[in-house]
Amino acid sequence: MKLTNSTLGAVLVLAGSIVAIPGHAAQSQGVDPYASLRIEQASPSGSYLAGRFASRQRDTEVAARYIARALESDPNNPLLIERAFTLEVSSGHIAAAERFAARVLKFNDQHRLSLLVLGLKAMREGKNSLARQNFEKSAYTPIGELSAALLTAWSYTSENNLNGALRELDKLKRNQAFENFRLFHAGLMADMVNNRNRTEVFYKSAYEKAGTSLRVVQAYGNYLQRTNRKDKAAEIYKLFLNSTQNNPLVRGALDDLEAGRAAKRFVATAAEGAAEALYSIAGALTDERSIDIALVYARLALSSSPDFSEGQTLLGEIYTQMNLHRQAIAAYSKIEADSVLRSSADIQIATNLNKLEKFDEAVKVLKSLVVREPKNYNAYLSLGNLYRLNEKWLEAADAYTQALSRVDEPGPKNWSLYYFRGISYERAKRWESAEPDFRKALSYQPEQASVLNYLGYSLIEKRINLTEAFEMVEKAVSLRPNDGYIVDSLGWGHYQLGRYDEAAKLLERAAGLRPEDAVINDHLGDALWRVGRKLEARFQWQYALDSNPTDENAIKIRKKLKEGLPDPEPASAPTASGTENPNKS
Repeated sequence: MKLTNSTLGAVLVLAGSIVAIPGHAAQSQGVDPYASLRIEQASPSGSYLAGRFASRQRDTEVAARYIARALESDPNNPLLIERAFTLEVSSGHIAAAERFAARVLKFNDQHRLSLLVLGLKAMREGKNSLARQNFEKSAYTPIGELSAALLTAWSYTSENNLNGALRELDKLKRNQAFENFRLFHAGLMADMVNNRNRTEVFYKSAYEKAGTSLRVVQAYGNYLQRTNRKDKAAEIYKLFLNSTQNNPLVRGALDDLEAGRAAKRFVATAAEGAAEALYSIAGALTDERSIDIALVYARLALSSSPDFSEGQTLLGEIYTQMNLHRQAIAAYSKIEADSVLRSSADIQIATNLNKLEKFDEAVKVLKSLVVREPKNYNAYLSLGNLYRLNEKWLEAADAYTQALSRVDEPGPKNWSLYYFRGISYERAKRWESAEPDFRKALSYQPEQASVLNYLGYSLIEKRINLTEAFEMVEKAVSLRPNDGYIVDSLGWGHYQLGRYDEAAKLLERAAGLRPEDAVINDHLGDALWRVGRKLEARFQWQYALDSNPTDENAIKIRKKLKEGLPDPEPASAPTASGTENPNKS
């Protein structure tokens, strides 16, 4: 991760070294982004403490380097050896991890991850018997049972021993949660050794049980295409695309089919099969509690198949979820230029650059993408989102318009584009363009609370169609009663029309739902002042001031703390900012 100021300060104290923040530019030019850490100058104790701290921050690259430095002065310390091993795996330094794994097993011969790493090494070297021994020893937890069975089965498949592979997969029948893994991988294995009867049975069963699974759809469609059942393959591809987002992998497979291009076997080698197994497990573990384990399995998947674009994409997704944006960029950057995932990788790179506050670089990436792929709807949509997130309202609206022009027949799937363009126009004070977009979004999604709230609030603010406007916001509240922003919109709408008692009740509720929001607390202070609760009003304004308001709002809040509110002017038209914050997601 790009170290935060607090992280930097702690590492400076712990390691006793001068630290410069590693940057994306340095990494992209092949320069070691960690050279400026001067880890070789750190003391042993400082290295250990800095390594532990970096590890807690999930910056495994920095942590691994500091722990390696600590090991130099205490090379036989079991704690340091095990920690170094785990960090090297998580960082993708598999050769180094393999060396540490052998050392870990000398003092803990049941260390599951070490056994798994050495089993994979043996399998890559064609030592399948040794690989199976290691996998078997690692199978003493549910995830260990799953990974051991799948990898052992692939080791048998590499020997063209399908019966041995299927016997191993049968062990997964003991846990119903593993049935999808069993059927899918049995199909892949039978397909690889050209056992058509069994392939047919397993793929069909996997599809019937998990027809919404991307990998099942890909593999089954691929098999149908290769066995001259192109109509059936096209049918399952189209069904998947119609029921989910336009996935580039399935879209690419369908495009190849329709263009008459021959399909390669979905998994052609046992190494690819092992990578698929590890990738499948990693993909099932991406919740917050198990994300670190997902990272390890994604790294191991790539160790078995380094050119596995789907694995690189998953690695990028994991790092993004961890808020390790620099590492995410590095992962996405490794996806080959000719991969169908390249354009989505560029979009994710831009997203992560923006998280690193590198807006100009992010724009450059997306502009290069739209030049390369001028018909790419998602590229323009992402460019619009990037501009909107950075309050470049007219640029955002133009990018959304470009995205819409790439759609043959806009429909319900495009509601959010109209909504986001409406926000952009409204923020740019182009209401005459904004309102039609909000109404178009509602025509596609009448129950969409965000749109109801934004449009309704805007109409109230402008005192247009008030009956309709309040109905919209009230409906939004009924749809999302625990959304503090939406409840605030209704309360602030009542406030602007002079209904202060009702406003105060709703705004107190909104502040309870979103106690950290400066705008909501500011609104509540205003309402409390109007109903005569002036001491409480000042408290809320002070609380709003302490909640990181914008500079403009902070000035207004300080003025109210000093002077209170002037008497209301019923004829005036307040210009508050649509408290839905206008959904910058």
